[in-house]
Amino acid sequence: MDITINTPALLFPAISLIMLAYTNRFLALANRVRSLHDKYKNDDKKLIIHGQIKSLKYRLRLIKNMQFLGVASFLFCIFCMYMIYINEMSWARISFALGIISFAVSLVFSLVEIIQSTKALELELSDMQGLEDPTLVDYLKKKFERE
Repeated sequence: MDITINTPALLFPAISLIMLAYTNRFLALANRVRSLHDKYKNDDKKLIIHGQIKSLKYRLRLIKNMQFLGVASFLFCIFCMYMIYINEMSWARISFALGIISFAVSLVFSLVEIIQSTKALELELSDMQGLEDPTLVDYLKKKFERE
């Protein structure tokens, strides 16, 4: 496969956008950690808050790894472009492959973080009773019982 200098450059917009999304996630989590920390000091529902903080710490580690791999992907693509420029095609292919792999692993970490985020929201809502989504069968039973 021949790669030109434009090949790794195609990843730049995708990497930039995903890094922006990762940074937004990090900032939102940082604000949530700060508010939960204050709440933990002043509230007596420490068990739920403790579970949320534990989840947030895990998610922060995931986001740190996502950002690290995104930056690594960017650097591998830049290195690939330089290797193409100096006509070192074997190094260019290796660095391009490493860039794609690190970008893909970053996206896998992102998926894991989204799953963890959903679990954290379920934990947040766990102290509210009666808000469970009814199954279709339960919904139909209630609908026909009223009539």
